[in-house]
Amino acid sequence: MTERVAIVGGTSGIGLATAQWLVDSGREVVVTGRTLDARDAGALREFFGDLGEVDHVVVTVTGAPGTRPFAEMTEDYLREGVDGKLLPHTLTAQAALKALHRGGSLTFVTAASAGAALPTTAALAAVNAGIEAMVPVLAAELAPVRVNAVSPGVIDTGWWDFLGENREEVLSGMAAGTPVGRVGRPEDIAAAIGFLVDNTFTTGIVVRVDGGARLVSGT
Repeated sequence: MTERVAIVGGTSGIGLATAQWLVDSGREVVVTGRTLDARDAGALREFFGDLGEVDHVVVTVTGAPGTRPFAEMTEDYLREGVDGKLLPHTLTAQAALKALHRGGSLTFVTAASAGAALPTTAALAAVNAGIEAMVPVLAAELAPVRVNAVSPGVIDTGWWDFLGENREEVLSGMAAGTPVGRVGRPEDIAAAIGFLVDNTFTTGIVVRVDGGARLVSGT
């Protein structure tokens, strides 16, 4: 029987690349975009209720782009980070529980900011680290459903468009500072997610796909 996968936040970037990877691997994939508010628990419950049983759920919802020095962080800015990513990931996982096959998987997409110790990323770090902290807890609590996460480094997606005309220069500088010498592509992360979906002996881990940036930063 063909496996079914639900991707919440999958109409562009990493989510879209993941959808294509999973379709190519023979899965039936259902993708949601902005028409489903992943901050709305009721809407999520309705979505999964209508969808029926699924074998895997992937959450690629991301928050608003941009960074800010800690001294300049406002309460609204911090709440925007929580509401834009931590809340959707958590609520999606909850809403999916009744639909998820017992032998299936739940995969979050976080970000390398969770452990990179980069100035001006305190809010991003807190949000992504919060999701990563849930992974081993949920892997134990929701077993036999497997729970994992992928933590991307710098990936060439629309998230970086906030840099404007400096975008390419900044990304090139980041690429030069990694052992692989380039920024990531959405397909790089899709392949890592595919591994976690495929591998039935893997749970409770965060897979870091950052081009080796952590080796340079020492984190």
